[in-house]
Amino acid sequence: MYVLFDQQKKIKFGEGRVYHMGMAAKVTKEMVVVVVMMVVVVAIAHAGDTNPIFDPCSDAKVQRWDGFTFGLAFSTRESFFFNQTQLSPCDRRLSLSGNNKAQLAVFRPKVDEISLLTINNSTFNPILMQLFYSGVMKALNNLDLYKNLQSTNGGYMVAFAGRQYAARSVPVLVADNTHTIKSFTLVLEFQKGTLQNLFWKKFGCGSCSGDSSVCVDNQDCAVSSSRCRSNGGSLNCDLGIQVAFSGTDKNDKVFNTWYEVANLRQYSLYALYSNLRGIFTSQ
Repeated sequence: MYVLFDQQKKIKFGEGRVYHMGMAAKVTKEMVVVVVMMVVVVAIAHAGDTNPIFDPCSDAKVQRWDGFTFGLAFSTRESFFFNQTQLSPCDRRLSLSGNNKAQLAVFRPKVDEISLLTINNSTFNPILMQLFYSGVMKALNNLDLYKNLQSTNGGYMVAFAGRQYAARSVPVLVADNTHTIKSFTLVLEFQKGTLQNLFWKKFGCGSCSGDSSVCVDNQDCAVSSSRCRSNGGSLNCDLGIQVAFSGTDKNDKVFNTWYEVANLRQYSLYALYSNLRGIFTSQ
């Protein structure tokens, strides 16, 4: 298991937390307390945050250990496109506010630290959001779009940041009427401290077990949506996003966390954190 500690919280339109790992070290239960102390010491030793940009739709140039603000937008897949071209959620042509009922989460992890971001499923339900949007289409007698939404689309998520490059990830499925995917890995790619790209990394279904025993498209571990607490079930379906960094900072220092995550690809930090939290809460 891997030790995580809670450092800060910065969320809009929903609840979420940012868990940082000052280091990634495999430990036994007996080593938990020692490693927690080591992580805290490493965190205190880090340099201060020199990035004054907190708006995910503004450009920032960062160095290692700075905070970096980016957003996650949740809506239907079609709502992220304009004239068949995917745009950044910062682009007003998408009209994600208002009737589309898109939801937004904003995080500020520390650059080049492995982070685990969580969003509370009790206040965020992509299935209900999807059903609302498809219901609007039905009420407007747009039956073709209504049927398409009902049959193929669920709640989708796009990561984004910046204005000049308008970096955004491809839309990734979070949940539909059948399955809910709880764990994701997001890589932020920089060049000389400027964000160039955000992409989702898939590791397959080799780690699917227990509650997350359903494999979706041979890529993601998922649970049955009906089993989530937000849908009347008993499972905790909070969304967990592992964040790592690649490329270089504004001082040309190379980011290392993506290589660490790649080496740990058979593990889910979200599952490991959940197991660790269960150990402490049961004592």
